Amino acid sequence: MSLKIVVLDGFCLNPGDLDWSPLKALGELSIYDRTPAELVLQRAQGADVLLTNKTVLGAQQLAALPGLKYVGILATGTNVVDLQAAGDLGITVTNVPGYGPDAVAQMVFAHLLYHTQQVAQHHQAVVAGAWSQCADFCFTLSPLMSLSGKVMGIVGYGDIGSRVANIARAMGMRVLLHTRTERHDLAEGISWAPLEQLYREADVISLHCPLTAATEKMINQDSLQLLKPGVILINTARGGLVDENALATALNQGKLRAGVDVLSSEPPMPDNPLLNAKGVSISPHNAWATREARQKLLDIAVDNLRAFIGGDSVNQV
Repeated sequence: MSLKIVVLDGFCLNPGDLDWSPLKALGELSIYDRTPAELVLQRAQGADVLLTNKTVLGAQQLAALPGLKYVGILATGTNVVDLQAAGDLGITVTNVPGYGPDAVAQMVFAHLLYHTQQVAQHHQAVVAGAWSQCADFCFTLSPLMSLSGKVMGIVGYGDIGSRVANIARAMGMRVLLHTRTERHDLAEGISWAPLEQLYREADVISLHCPLTAATEKMINQDSLQLLKPGVILINTARGGLVDENALATALNQGKLRAGVDVLSSEPPMPDNPLLNAKGVSISPHNAWATREARQKLLDIAVDNLRAFIGGDSVNQV
């Protein structure tokens, strides 16, 4: 008997440029671009398999779906599913790790170069006529910054953090790394440092650690006071790592610049203090979303389900 497969929120993964047919080959497939909370049970009724990216499946909802056998999370993070309840109910849950570290590392440097090279700002000035009216052959709106010789501080050293370190080294930067436990097995030019030392010495700080009770709002009023003047903070990890009010205050005081791909709530509330802060670049949590990374995510999600159907367990959480 064919499995009934329901994708609760497929649009972010596949807005139309990927092929769902490998998933369709595994069962009777229904795809919804988005599913509000009040429609989850209606759309999931009778499903053997649910795939979700950000649609929450809590204990109450899982208990109301007696035929559900499998939940595939179309992301790495697992907080959208009550794993304890799923385990108690005998529901297998999988996620998709490692699908987009190159894409996220690329976004780190997109934000960094936005601030150091100011291409977007200079483009706007040029098309507005500033170059045509310039007395010299070139101009800069404010000083540009060379990365070679600077210190890149990286908090967290998983797939993404390690790629950021490699790119930083290729650009001539020295890397200070902080992880929960001290590391000694590091390449030339990369050294482990206590967090406070990293804060004090880094010219650029890039966050790549999980959001936990220990890391929540690690960037706060106290830690911001340790940073060098003019440091550039990049956050492509989780918005909750940053006290946004404290960061906005420091930005507006001109103490640093920042590039963020994540905020504390997404979509952000209109009164989020970073939206109108000075010296910040914000991308809408799309560092992961290159076509190549999304294709890899879909491929892994299909492989996860195919393995489950075959009696195997791949990427189970």
